[in-house]
Amino acid sequence: MELDRRLLLAHCAAHALSVIFGLLAVIPLALNGSAFKGRCALFSQGFWRTENLTFSGGGTGEVSHLVVRQWGPPAACQFPTFVGVFTVLYGAVQGWRSLFYLHRRHDDTLFSSFLSLLLSLCVLFLSGGASVTLSLGLHSWCSTITEHNTRTYSCAESQLIPLYLDVETSSFYSEFNCAQISLWCVTALWLTQSILSFLRLYHSHSQQISGPCLPREKELLLSQTLAECAIPHPHAHLHPSHTPSVFI
Repeated sequence: MELDRRLLLAHCAAHALSVIFGLLAVIPLALNGSAFKGRCALFSQGFWRTENLTFSGGGTGEVSHLVVRQWGPPAACQFPTFVGVFTVLYGAVQGWRSLFYLHRRHDDTLFSSFLSLLLSLCVLFLSGGASVTLSLGLHSWCSTITEHNTRTYSCAESQLIPLYLDVETSSFYSEFNCAQISLWCVTALWLTQSILSFLRLYHSHSQQISGPCLPREKELLLSQTLAECAIPHPHAHLHPSHTPSVFI
């Protein structure tokens, strides 16, 4: 298997995985946005409040509930969702191009390889920024819920505890955690694709440089061979009987 064919197969596999992990990031974020009624829990600020409530049976008791002072900026949730959607679409297009080149048995030109490398680096920075944003935002939300880890339960367990908010919080950690892991996998895949794009660029550059030189070298060698065959040897046509005799 030639080098460019191996690179194309690796690119197809990386693009297919990026589409899968992109969907695994977009779907949980979309479900979380629907459960939170369009509000963003990332980087939200709040505190726990304990109030005395009177129950219907006449008894009283203390109930703690979470008070959200300020919801997180919508861009904190929209940016990872946008990166996930863009990864799915761009990965599908690039994967189809790689399959097309693999079927046609030819690779990108030098300019196309350079452009693919630049786009891969841009998507790498976007996915890395989205992964960091989602991780930091989830850590901030978990710190708010657990009161900086002073509660007896973890952030994963807090989704099973009633927070007494007007949003559905029964699966927020599972959704954010799935999206977070998927986006970090997407970042690793785009790092791999950037390396593969650089190798394809190097291969295209090598082919472009060595391509015109090889026919010239063949022509020069062929011309030299023909020239050597065309020049007769100085004693090739002398018969032994025609050898001049020397008289003393």
